[in-house]
Amino acid sequence: MSDASSPVPFHSATEEAPVARWLLIGLAFAGLSILVFAPLIAVFVEALADGVAASLKSLASPDAGHAIRLTLTIAAISVPLNAVFGIAAAWFITKFDFRGKAFLITLIDLPFSVSPVVAGLCIVLMFGANSLVGGWLVGHGYPIVFAMPGIILATMFVTFPFVARELIPVMIEQGRAEEEAALTLGASGWRTFWTVTLPNIRWALLYGVLLCNARAMGEFGAVSVVSGKIRGHTATMPTTIEMLYQEYLSVAAFSVAAVLALLALLTLLLKTALEIRHADQLAATHRH
Repeated sequence: MSDASSPVPFHSATEEAPVARWLLIGLAFAGLSILVFAPLIAVFVEALADGVAASLKSLASPDAGHAIRLTLTIAAISVPLNAVFGIAAAWFITKFDFRGKAFLITLIDLPFSVSPVVAGLCIVLMFGANSLVGGWLVGHGYPIVFAMPGIILATMFVTFPFVARELIPVMIEQGRAEEEAALTLGASGWRTFWTVTLPNIRWALLYGVLLCNARAMGEFGAVSVVSGKIRGHTATMPTTIEMLYQEYLSVAAFSVAAVLALLALLTLLLKTALEIRHADQLAATHRH
C-alpha cells in the first residue's frame, strides 16, 4: 500500500515524450527542406549547370543588367517612400483619437488581402492611356503605365502595410506620455519627433523597412501587369526570370534568380542580426 503522504512527481503541462519531440522536429525540418532548402539549392545548381563562366556571361547581358539595376532602383525609391507614409500613418493612428480608426487600420491591411494582379489592373485602369488622367499624362510626356512610375506605384501598393504594421503596435505600447512631456517643456512638433519618437521606434522601423525591401525586390504580379514586361525598359528581375525561362534559357533565368535569391538572403541576414541584437525592442512586433 503506497504512502498517501509521499510527494507526487511533477510533470510539466507542456512536457512531451522524447519520441514526440523528435518527431515534431523532424516534421519541421522536412517541411523546411521541401519548401525552402531544396528549391533554393536547385536555383543555384541550375544557375551553375554550364559552369560559372556561362552564368556570369548571362548576368553580363544588357537585359539582365538592366533588370537588376531597375529592380534595385525601384526598391530604393519605393521603400523610403513607404517608410515615410508608414510613419505618418502610424503617428496619425496612435497619437490621435477619431472616428473610423478601426476602418483606417483595415484599409492599411488591404494590400495583404487584395491580389497583386488586381492591384496592377486597377493602376492600369486609372492611369492607362485610355483613361482620362492617364491620357493627359501620356499626352504631356509623363506615362505611368508601361513606365517606371507605374512600377513604383504597384510596388508601393503591395508593400505599404509592412512599415505601418510594424510601427503601430510599438507606438501604441509606448503611449503618448513622452511626447506630451516634450511638448510641455516647449519642444516643437518636429523636435519632439526627431528626439523622442524616432529613437523609440527606430528598430521597429528598420525591421519594417527590411521586410518592405524584401517584398519590393521580389514582387511579380502587380509589376508584370503594370510594366508590360518590356525587355530592357520595364522588365524587373522577377519578370525577366519568367521571360527567360519561357524561352528555355534556363541558365540565364536561374542565374538572375540566384542573384535575386542572394539579395533576399542578405535581407534575411540583416533581419536576423537585428532580431538578435535588439530582441527587447522588437518583442512587440516579433511576428515573422
